[in-house]
Amino acid sequence: MKVVIIIRKQSDKKYLLIDTAVLPNVFEEVIKVKEILNSGKVKDITEAVKIVGLSRSTYYKYKDYVFKVTDGLKGHKVTISVTIGHKMGTLSRVLDELAKYHGNILTINQDIPINNTANVNITLDISELDCTIELLLDKIKEIESVLKVEILAME
Repeated sequence: MKVVIIIRKQSDKKYLLIDTAVLPNVFEEVIKVKEILNSGKVKDITEAVKIVGLSRSTYYKYKDYVFKVTDGLKGHKVTISVTIGHKMGTLSRVLDELAKYHGNILTINQDIPINNTANVNITLDISELDCTIELLLDKIKEIESVLKVEILAME
């Protein structure tokens, strides 16, 4: 399971978007404990860490510093990069998908197609998004002629 985790750099309150493939498993395990706790399936932290196989001390060490992308994003902006094939209507379908999930488009910057592909950077207000950012990106990736989708920045 690929999960993207935000890690806060405490000194200046910056966030980094890091693919979990390069992180120790402990960060994903902390996220799993949080999900189990939020689901209400367990009574307390002791039960949740036991299910995941994480020590309580490790959980407490990282719990205030490791979050999923979707945690606490209300009122925030995200800039995504979409690489599309030069086919009529592709950008329109991408924009329709963003609107379908209530992403409020703030800016769109599109490059001229070169070698039948174009880069489009879209900045969205995601405060009213009615799905996870991961699901939204997956839906955009499913659109015909969309070659690549990635998050460039988050605020």
